[in-house]
Amino acid sequence: MAAEGMGTSGASTPAIRQLEGALGRIGITGAHKQIIALILIGCLFDAFEQNTIGIAGPALRAQWGLTGADIGFLNTITFGSAALGRLLSGIIGDRYGRRVMLMTNLLLFTIGSLGCALAPSFGWLCLARAVVGFGVGGEISTAVTMLAEFCSPKFRGTAAGLVNVAAGGLGNFLAPAFGLFIFALFPGDNAWRWLFAALAVPALLAAFYRKLVPETPRFLVSQNRVKEANHVLSVLASGSLRPHDLRIQAFLTEEANPPAPPKSAWRDLFRAPFIGRTVAVAIAILMSYGAQLSVLTLMPTIFVSMGYSYSGSLLYSMTIQSGSVLGAIVASLFGYYFPRKRVLTIGAVMACLAAIAIATLGVNIYLVLLFGAIFQFFVLLLNTSIWIYAPELYPTRIRAFGVALILATGSAAGSFIPIISGYLFDHHGMLGVFGLAAGMYAVFALCIQFGPETYGMSMEDVTIRADDEAAAPLPGAAPKAI
Repeated sequence: MAAEGMGTSGASTPAIRQLEGALGRIGITGAHKQIIALILIGCLFDAFEQNTIGIAGPALRAQWGLTGADIGFLNTITFGSAALGRLLSGIIGDRYGRRVMLMTNLLLFTIGSLGCALAPSFGWLCLARAVVGFGVGGEISTAVTMLAEFCSPKFRGTAAGLVNVAAGGLGNFLAPAFGLFIFALFPGDNAWRWLFAALAVPALLAAFYRKLVPETPRFLVSQNRVKEANHVLSVLASGSLRPHDLRIQAFLTEEANPPAPPKSAWRDLFRAPFIGRTVAVAIAILMSYGAQLSVLTLMPTIFVSMGYSYSGSLLYSMTIQSGSVLGAIVASLFGYYFPRKRVLTIGAVMACLAAIAIATLGVNIYLVLLFGAIFQFFVLLLNTSIWIYAPELYPTRIRAFGVALILATGSAAGSFIPIISGYLFDHHGMLGVFGLAAGMYAVFALCIQFGPETYGMSMEDVTIRADDEAAAPLPGAAPKAI
């Protein structure tokens, strides 16, 4: 796998070269910012939803007598379903377009949240969590793919990274505060039901606004829908998703006899040159997601076991999550300036050291909070950087499924690693939980070495620089005057 990055990842057609140049000339406009904002609204509340089991865990333990393993099993259901949702979204997204999955995923998310709020038993709650997971899983992978495809090569890393600023950064940080707010409005034994119910409302609002988000120009070009791609590019250039008197510009030239669009063949991910990068990055994200979700799920329960109140445990969890916000923001900035593998390697080593520090030096609440915030900083730095990296590994024809497969591996980790962590916590306390996390990040640092470097490279062929591709003359074009 070490030499895998030398293989090509796709064909660079004349339309693709024109598209690279057009996206670079358009830059980042108000329309881009509107698309990013609309997509991030849903991602923010997805993150709230993923945190609800950890927030509601102590209340569920008290009301239904659940164990730490039971709380972990709820995440098993959620993230196992999320893995399936991501895979299906990727297949549909590569065949029918990215946009169609946005509305579908949010609808499932909303139905599942309402089902959780009305759950009369643990079994019903497990079923509702499966529906939630299916929607959440497809939501994130679709968002990452779309934002990478809307933007120029220089900005695409930052745009994709912003998904995790909303989801992993602000979402994880604000989730405990959101829980406290709902619990203050609706006190009592059933406060956790209101928490789930509240998550359905903004999801419906985001679904309404997302009608404005167009299909990505990269997908349209890959399907030879050049006229539609020119329309989307003209909208982006206008600076508004609802421009007045839009003038369609011919950014791309329609070919008289265009070649048949390449078929979306998901099996290509398991052939050279993609199999090496897929396996390496999938194992890495399994390690990172597994460690992060274990800590998110168990941290409120850990604080309660240390003798702190339920509300106090949520405040302490929010303090630790402050590192998540900064980590996601820094990763988005790094996506603009630094090679992907360098950021991922250094971040994994630092996350490993932070986990060891919590396990061995966290002798009081202040040190736990300090090392916990540092740990979460590097966790979100890594997860955000993976989201930046994943769309760049595959050509457009298999990108949605490639991203979905990698992120689904992370969701699969959330389906069983929290159970292991819950068992370790029940028998070994924090040492077991963070010792496992340290080992997982060590494996991450090793695996990421086997993927190709994609910073500044073409999204169709990782052996070609994007700026060289955009500047390449088109077949039959007259030479430039000197």
